[in-house]
Amino acid sequence: MSTTDQSVSSDTFSSPLLGEAQLFTAGRWHHAADGGTREIIDPALGESFIRVDEATPEDVTAAIAAARTTFDDGRWPATPVAERAALLRRIADLLVRDKAELARIETLDTGKTLAESEIDIDDVESVFRYYASLVETEADRAVDTGVPGVISRVVREPIGVCVLIAPWNYPLLQISWKIAPALAAGCTMVAKPSEVTPLSTIAFVRLCEEAGVPAGVLNLVQGAGSSLGSALTDTDEVDFISFTGGLATGRIISETAARHVTKVAVELGGKNPHIVFADADWDSSVEQVLAGVFLHSGQVCSSGTRLIVHESIADDFVDALVARADQIVMGNGLDPAAKTGPLVSQTQLDKMNAHVASAIAEGAQLRCGGGHPEREGLTPGGYWFAPTIFDHCNRTMSVVRDETFGPILTVERFTTEEQALTLGNDTDYGLAAGVRTSDAALGERMVRALRHGTVWLNDFGYYTPAAEWGGFGKSGNGRELGPTGLAEYQETKHIWHNTAPSASQWFTPHEDDQQKDDQ
Repeated sequence: MSTTDQSVSSDTFSSPLLGEAQLFTAGRWHHAADGGTREIIDPALGESFIRVDEATPEDVTAAIAAARTTFDDGRWPATPVAERAALLRRIADLLVRDKAELARIETLDTGKTLAESEIDIDDVESVFRYYASLVETEADRAVDTGVPGVISRVVREPIGVCVLIAPWNYPLLQISWKIAPALAAGCTMVAKPSEVTPLSTIAFVRLCEEAGVPAGVLNLVQGAGSSLGSALTDTDEVDFISFTGGLATGRIISETAARHVTKVAVELGGKNPHIVFADADWDSSVEQVLAGVFLHSGQVCSSGTRLIVHESIADDFVDALVARADQIVMGNGLDPAAKTGPLVSQTQLDKMNAHVASAIAEGAQLRCGGGHPEREGLTPGGYWFAPTIFDHCNRTMSVVRDETFGPILTVERFTTEEQALTLGNDTDYGLAAGVRTSDAALGERMVRALRHGTVWLNDFGYYTPAAEWGGFGKSGNGRELGPTGLAEYQETKHIWHNTAPSASQWFTPHEDDQQKDDQ
């Protein structure tokens, strides 16, 4: 099925929220030190439609210095909690005001549908309101020491200067998971969006400036991690690094940070099972398996790319999925009829083609998709890749073991609960998993035994700002969202207050000792 062309022609895009798409340091918008820029590509056309400034390592060093100076000045960390919470709520209000334009920017940048982008903006708003409320309710923890006259308490203080590195698939949402708790805690920061999709973050920083974020608290650099990564992470001037992205980069960041004993939190991806038992509700299972893997063309860290289905229903269930997958409406994200858009880049398209070739070579059965969709109306040059299903897969295949990060579903089969659990946990990653069954006891056993950071029972893909997000194993360490997501940006300090100080007598001479000294 097809949609009409809604793409923005090359070099015609502008938005008041973007301005000149510059860097932002110490409260000032400015060009890169060497005047460098980067073309941003519309994934539906495969053509450039805007240029943004491309930071140099020197620009990064200046941004970190601004954050350091601002934090060490002490005024922002000491800002009363009520004022910081009010600032977060002003940002949330501006997100509501500019939702339509922010969603449009996000869709042009990533290729996702406008409906998805609008949901993302709503979620970003919710994240800011959640942390505004959470930080207001935090209280010191009293500790009973058992010592008369001693008041002992544990307090939380901002960790310091934070480097926040976000991925290309959910640019604004993922950076908000970092900026909101950092602001709430009283930290200063340098934010770096993906060089592939930086636009919504640039626009968002302008909203933060309008809301009244003090100069130097939030600084922004755009550019490739390959050129800026060392300047961002290999320094003693940074207290915390939050990174969302690939495993290889996450390892480098963790190793670099370890040399400086810098705290890190990294989310490094997932290879997520969606386990369907024979007694599961049929219609909702088919629908949510499809949504779980093909939403945003599968470019989701928690995408349910591994269907693990009971042998007794597998053939019919896969047939139903294939029939539905072939009918998914693909098109430009700005077209209301589109249900999924293109991949984000030529690089992603090349990766999908390589995964397909590997899967076929290893014996997987291609049931649908596998390449460019044969559908009318898709714009030439766009990074289109059809929803793809491989049946009769096993754990020796790289397409089953590796994170594909695209619209590819693999199908494995099981006959017993123990087999399903073993398959579900047989992964280097442990970010998310889904279980579908009408047996409540079975469902509870499965969700407790699965080694994944989020497990959905008879649902898939949802989250709330109030619940922690992160994974087991090579999915990373640390957590975003929830109270723990705020604690990542805080240090705990124990304060021991003796209200009635007196000499301890430890080194005070005793009477016998004094007499000996006199002799």
